[in-house]
Amino acid sequence: MSSLSRNRRHLTGALLALPGGALFNIDASARSAPERGIVGRNAPELDAEFWLDAAGQRTTFSLTAQRGKWVHMKCWQSWCPGCHAHGFPALKEFSDAFADEPRVVNLGIQTTFEGHDVNTGDKVREMQLRYALPIVMGHDPGKRNADGYPNTMRAYRTGGTPWHIIVEPGGQVIYNGFSISPDRAIEYIRRQLLQSG
Repeated sequence: MSSLSRNRRHLTGALLALPGGALFNIDASARSAPERGIVGRNAPELDAEFWLDAAGQRTTFSLTAQRGKWVHMKCWQSWCPGCHAHGFPALKEFSDAFADEPRVVNLGIQTTFEGHDVNTGDKVREMQLRYALPIVMGHDPGKRNADGYPNTMRAYRTGGTPWHIIVEPGGQVIYNGFSISPDRAIEYIRRQLLQSG
């Protein structure tokens, strides 16, 4: 059995064993919508219009270059109430928890699939500052696609915003859903880091 298979079995066991639902807080709507998410698949490369580094300067970002690291990615829109109530606070918890851990990458990406005149590129830096997020953040507007959906939303089959994605070091998606329990997910990743040395 490969280490990835053992990792998936361990994660599944952890999901089932925890009280109050799954480790990553998967709700009934996520379970009843198998067309959403790409858990178990290789994480597609991200195709954003632009990326900002922690200081708000234009940069580049490659998911492929993060192989060997855990990646937590949050998709958001600036006008999304759930993003402000739950998504950004969860991203902030992840960012703070792994600020000094080079084996974990946190990033945020605005996946604009509606309200293009409001969920604009300038909101990326605004959200970085508002939530004190010294992480890479990007903007992926959907208006350039024929179906109106941003590239990230199509590639990861997300259901909207807020949306959390976790990619394990081998490059496979192990979580892809609306809600997440940051405490439990952070604890899980920390355990994996300890086990890997």
